[in-house]
Order: sequence, then C-alpha cells, then structure tokens
Amino acid sequence: MILRREDKEQLRRIGWRHEVGAFERQYRAVEPENRLVARGLETEWERRLRDLAAAEAELVRREQRRPCALTQEEKNRLRSLGSDLHKVWTAPTTTDRDRKELLRTLLEEVIVTVNRDQYHAHLTLRWRGGTLTELDLSLPRSQPRGIRTGEDIISLLPRLAAHYSDDVIAGILNRQGHKTATGERFTANQVGSLRRYRNIPRFQPPAEPPTGELATIRKAAQILGINTSTIHRWLSDGFIAGEQITPGAPWQIRITDELRARFVEQAPPGYLPMLETTMKLGVSRQTVLQRVKRGELEALLVTRGRRKGLRIRVVDDHPTLFESTS
Repeated sequence: MILRREDKEQLRRIGWRHEVGAFERQYRAVEPENRLVARGLETEWERRLRDLAAAEAELVRREQRRPCALTQEEKNRLRSLGSDLHKVWTAPTTTDRDRKELLRTLLEEVIVTVNRDQYHAHLTLRWRGGTLTELDLSLPRSQPRGIRTGEDIISLLPRLAAHYSDDVIAGILNRQGHKTATGERFTANQVGSLRRYRNIPRFQPPAEPPTGELATIRKAAQILGINTSTIHRWLSDGFIAGEQITPGAPWQIRITDELRARFVEQAPPGYLPMLETTMKLGVSRQTVLQRVKRGELEALLVTRGRRKGLRIRVVDDHPTLFESTS
C-alpha cells in the first residue's frame, strides 16, 4: 500500500498527539515535591506541543494549496473541449502562454535536424502515447537587416499625428526617451519624413479656434485637482495635449471639458485598476500603457480617496471557455 504525502502528514500528526498526551500524563503523575523531574517533563511537554502546532499548521497550509475539485459541469466542458483541440487553440481567450502549456502537456520530445547548406530542417515530434509526426521545413535565407524605426514609435505616430504638429510630436518622442533608427533625437523634419513614408496624414489645425482656457502646468494642476508631477507625466506620455508658443518655451495645457472628464473622484463602472486590467487582458503594465497611448483603451485618473490612480476601461468581448454561449 502506497501512502500519499498528506496521509503521511496525518499519521505523523496523530503520533505527535499521542506523544503529547503521554508527556501530559507523566507530568501530572509526578509528585509536587519532585520538582526537578516535573520541570524536565514540563519542558519536553511544551516542546511536543510546539511540534504538534507546527504540524497542524503545515497540514492546514497543504490542504489550502490542494486544487479544488472540478464540478461535473466543468468536467463535461473539459471533455468536450478535449475532443476539439482546434477550438481550444483558436479561442480568443487562449493566450500564447496557454498554447505553450498545452504543447508541453501533449508533446514528450521534439527532435530537430538542420541542414544549413540546403536551408532545410527536419522535425520529429513524439506525442504522448507514442505517435510520431515528421515535418520538413524550409529555413529562411538570412539577409542583412536594414535600419528600422521601432515598432512602438510606428504604432504611436498615427495617434499623435491626429492631434499634434511634427515639432510637438518630436518633443513628445524625445521626452519619452525614443530615438530615431540611427540613434539620434527626433526633429520636426525627421518626424515629417517618417510620417510621409508611412502615409500618415499631417495634423490639420481646426478651422475654428480651440475652446478652453490655456493654463500653465501649475495652474492646470490646481484646476484639475492633481499634482504638477502628474501633469508632467501625462504630458510626457502623450496622454494629454500641450502647447508651446515656440519650441523650448514653457508648456501650456488647454483646459477643455474633455480633459476635465478624464480626472474624476470616482471611476464609473467598467473602469478597472491597472493590476486588474493586466490580469484581465493577460498583458504587462507597459503594454496596457502603450495601448492607452495609441487610443485603443480609454483611461481615467481617480484623484480622490485611498484608491487613487489610473483606471482603464476594459470591454470583455470574448467569454471564457467555461462560460455558456447559449
């Protein structure tokens, strides 16, 4: 008979309880005048009590870490998904990490034979159960990689170009620490060349003059009820627009109703803190911020209460695998 680790811990705890009881009986049976023996038994009794308490705490910890049993409905759902792995693999809620875990579960060994002279590779996949799959792949011929602008800049540029001129965009990119493909700081001419190469329209000022008070960063912080450091950070990240009379002049913020609406005392339903957003979307904090900058996610800043900070609006368009679609 093979005992599980939990069963062994349970038996060990029973043994310690028996020993504690035995030392207690011995201690109580000692005559009061025999104090030396009593003190020795009392010390040993206390040590056994500590061992028993530690064993019980360890057992509770192991029981809490034990995975919860699946319900019958979840078991039936898993069986149906197991019969259609393509559905699981292509499900919108299946992340790349999930696919890697799935491959690790199904594959036992991958043998790769590479013929570099012929740019060819032969793969042998050994699945659990013994089935073998053989694949022949053509390897790409290596070519010198040209100088390219970072993908994060390319994805950010269309959104910036819709609101800012080339010189303002250059200032935003430089404040964010971005460099050109050759490692230099951005200028208005470089932004314009990159924008034209990517067929991104140039910023067109509105026909009517913009509405809203034009305020310094300090005054804008007072109006919005936030710190100046927050204004600087949002300006640097491109979350809010800034204006300069000339390049190098102090930045000014135009206080509009749209800007005021992005600073609230309490987030409306559907807006989640950063940690919950990263967990729900399955991406990193940096990826969430990049998506906010590109306008793919809406963001608000809660300025009051104990839970101040950024809130992201997350729309769950895809149910999980266990949610009913009926």
